[in-house]
Amino acid sequence: MSISELIDSQSELTDTASSKTPIVLMTRVRLARNVAGFSFPGWAKSAQREEILEKLRSAVTALPQMKRGINVAIGELSELEKQILVERHLISRELSGAKSGAGVIISKDQAFSVMMNEEDHLRIQVLRSGFQLKKAWNAINDLDSALEESLDYAFSPTLGYLTACPTNLGTAMRASAMMHLPALVISNQMEKVVRAVNQLGMVVRGLFGEGSDASGSIFQISNQTTLGEAEDDLIKRLHSVLQSIVEHELNAREKLMEADSGKLFDKIGRAYGILQNSHVLSSSEAMNLLSLIRLGVDLGAFPDGSRCVIDRLFIEAQPGHLQHAQKGELEPNQRDVMRAARLRSEFANFARPDFNFSTNGKN
Repeated sequence: MSISELIDSQSELTDTASSKTPIVLMTRVRLARNVAGFSFPGWAKSAQREEILEKLRSAVTALPQMKRGINVAIGELSELEKQILVERHLISRELSGAKSGAGVIISKDQAFSVMMNEEDHLRIQVLRSGFQLKKAWNAINDLDSALEESLDYAFSPTLGYLTACPTNLGTAMRASAMMHLPALVISNQMEKVVRAVNQLGMVVRGLFGEGSDASGSIFQISNQTTLGEAEDDLIKRLHSVLQSIVEHELNAREKLMEADSGKLFDKIGRAYGILQNSHVLSSSEAMNLLSLIRLGVDLGAFPDGSRCVIDRLFIEAQPGHLQHAQKGELEPNQRDVMRAARLRSEFANFARPDFNFSTNGKN
């Protein structure tokens, strides 16, 4: 499979046939691993990085989950291709900036991604659409166990898996959910939620992780501690926190409806009108408008089947995907025009909002 074929194919995030759920867009589990006897990537010389890269490639490509996927060195990718992979959450921004001796192997369905020589020798991740934290953990645990049969991981009986960053010691696992929380944002409750989540040993980030903003009211919530707690316990605790956030979002939506449903309907209706008629849209504005439409789907103003369309557009309205569709690089103002045209086309046949749903019992 070529990188172009991978980009043009559907993924866990863009497959409109996948089951999509309110509030939780995606769950992800990531493991950091290093191979004993080799310097960490940040300390390794170029020849050492190339040596470990070939060793890792051989082990990862032999896994059944990675058959017929893509195996590529980061240096072989164009800047646009790297940007698209970042937008699909298949590589990190840090890996996209690697100069040499780094690569990625991505499964055909884009559910599995193994980054090589990022901060650690291996960054293994699995993506699942919706709220599937346990399934994501089981899938990555199986892959990691199979990989460990051919690689000697750097491991300490007292510190667990050894990693370049001390905060990843122990399980070296980061589990997260990408959550759509517009009602908590509209009602100005996100700051309170963030404080509460931090006190529970979790962290809240934006759409593309650390340092990114939460455009579209989309947040990533993940565990912060990795040492001193077993993986299953971490997954259970995170699941409990995520479930609590889901309940807070549902309560916030109910209160917004009770307080002034007309104002909320007006926001959704205006978003629908702008998406149907605008000629210039920035990435941030498009994300916020799409967020309101997704909220409308969850509330019942649009058919349930529309939710997966919005989830796909969250990704395809990003700068890299727009430029790939146009088959060339675009200036920011050109992207804004192209984005508006793309969304006008999508919403030309989109179902009209029906706000007569106050008694249908939907959340």
